[in-house]
Amino acid sequence: MSEDLKNNKIAVVTGAGRGIGRGIAEALARDGIEVYCVSKSESSCGAAAEAICENGGNAHALAVDVSSGGEIKAACEKLLEEKENIDILVNNAGITRDNLLFRMEEDDWNAVLTTNLTSCFHWIKALGRPMTRKRWGRIVNVSSVVGLTGNAGQANYAAAKAGMIGLTKSLAREFAARTVTVNAIAPGFIDTDMTSGLDERVKEVALSQIPLKRFGSVNDIAEMTSFLCSDKASYVTGQVFTVDGGMVM
Repeated sequence: MSEDLKNNKIAVVTGAGRGIGRGIAEALARDGIEVYCVSKSESSCGAAAEAICENGGNAHALAVDVSSGGEIKAACEKLLEEKENIDILVNNAGITRDNLLFRMEEDDWNAVLTTNLTSCFHWIKALGRPMTRKRWGRIVNVSSVVGLTGNAGQANYAAAKAGMIGLTKSLAREFAARTVTVNAIAPGFIDTDMTSGLDERVKEVALSQIPLKRFGSVNDIAEMTSFLCSDKASYVTGQVFTVDGGMVM
């Protein structure tokens, strides 16, 4: 357990029911942080929190539909009544609704932007203010290399992830005077249940574009997040860290 984090820090991790978000929640719990695991499904965030507790960590389930600003606001108000301050926020929740632009429905565009980008606005607005008052905070936005490069058939997803990067850089400037850091991580091809179902030919093409010749693991993202949430990263803000095996240089 990291020494600099044995100090009663509290984190909220969205999209923590599975995959990257769950891995991040588990890593922060190993660092001695009390973690609120957020997902839309009560069963998935409950399972994540239960697993953390069974392994000696301190975690709670928090079922929130992050596409609803009202639900986020209500959840944050309740949290701050109980805890007064949340020290760490990891915005990881995300969905895809892939299609070529001319075939993409407006509902698919709006759903991805609302869940992936607008939710970050609501979480940060609600939990960032107490951080600035305390003059300590860590905000990590999990974007994607697609937000840097674009990808055919993912105009909505790429726009949302690029928006997260712009949000990160802007808020890093706004919050710096209050010693609150804001950074983004841009994962590449990460081996999760979301990617495991892809056609083998798609995986082969993706692998050919990765210099390190392997797909990333959830732990690769979790460890980077752990660092950015620690005191060791106190002089790092407004940055985008690609964790992609060298795919985007």
